Amino acid sequence: MTGGSPDPGTATLRRGRDRGRRAIRRAVSGVIMGTIVFFALTPTGCYLSRAGWEEAKILGRRRPIATLVADSALDAGTRAKLRLVLEARDYARYSLGLDVGESFTTFSPLERDTLVLLVSAAHRDRLVAYTWWFPIVGRVPYKGFFDFGAARALAGRLQREGFDVYLRPASAFSTLGWFNDPLLSTTLESDSLDLVNTVIHEVTHNSYYGAGQAEFNESFANFVGARGAEAFFRARGETASAEQTVRRWEDEKRLATFWSALYRSLDSAFAAHPESREARLLARDTVYARARRALVDDVGPRLRTVARHYGERVVLDNAALMARRVYLTDIELFDSALARDGGNLPRTIRRVVDLAKGAKSDPFSAVRRWVDTVPPADSLRLPRPPHAMH
Repeated sequence: MTGGSPDPGTATLRRGRDRGRRAIRRAVSGVIMGTIVFFALTPTGCYLSRAGWEEAKILGRRRPIATLVADSALDAGTRAKLRLVLEARDYARYSLGLDVGESFTTFSPLERDTLVLLVSAAHRDRLVAYTWWFPIVGRVPYKGFFDFGAARALAGRLQREGFDVYLRPASAFSTLGWFNDPLLSTTLESDSLDLVNTVIHEVTHNSYYGAGQAEFNESFANFVGARGAEAFFRARGETASAEQTVRRWEDEKRLATFWSALYRSLDSAFAAHPESREARLLARDTVYARARRALVDDVGPRLRTVARHYGERVVLDNAALMARRVYLTDIELFDSALARDGGNLPRTIRRVVDLAKGAKSDPFSAVRRWVDTVPPADSLRLPRPPHAMH
């Protein structure tokens, strides 16, 4: 048909399409503007913008570790540690079955000896942590800062508001597989045992990370890092390194038991005085004084890899206690699961991840229920890995 008026039905469809396109453009524009406002004007947005900028700088400095290992101009000690990182990464992938992605295939030097400062806080008269919410990871009981001044400012503000505050450095972190995490110069300063442990610990987060489950995520990764490092060194025939890794892990478990008992004592003391904050604070002081004596007189002398004066110097308050619990909650439970799997670490890792994914709100209980239904094997000694190292 040529000439004349357009078909009314066609015109109606065209107007409908135009309205749809305009609605889509408005929606997209709204999302873009909302994102800009969020990152530019809100505290969380500004914080994430700074973190993204720092992460971009770290990623921009990356160099392939394989290239550095082959560079004869680099000192032999550094090259050996970099080679160890690649070997630990391969072990995590091929022998432990972890999702390593491209993490730790590159190296980024930093301009300072501390990567980030972590801020943790808790109420002084009850065991309730101050938490922060972030996209994807959910609520977490700590906040990391590349800007040390901002970290100290937040710590000071929280202290003025009456919270216990714990400020501490961190030398490594994981982006949970969102970026190809490089090895950082702060991590490379560790000894070989801690270096292998850190690599395996961090790539564990690539394989599993439950939103809002910081205690489970970190405690499980702590277990995999320690037992994975032990298995790594045994596979290489480095028995002394493997045994030292075991001693460090045993000290971690001993301290975890102490912190758990202290947590229960404080919880009971606070619960005994529901109506009086003053009474709760007095009870807290009594519990912490008793805990200090126990650390110095009983626990400290039994630690084999921790500094001699640890018990005298370690910070004792609610924020520090709850920060330690993030990494040391029920870690003996994972060893129990390993024992029930006959010391087969890759199988235990898969089992725990599957159990955690099936019980997102309480992964600890899911693992505990499974452990309670299976009798332990005779020995927790780790066997040689089922696969050759690559």
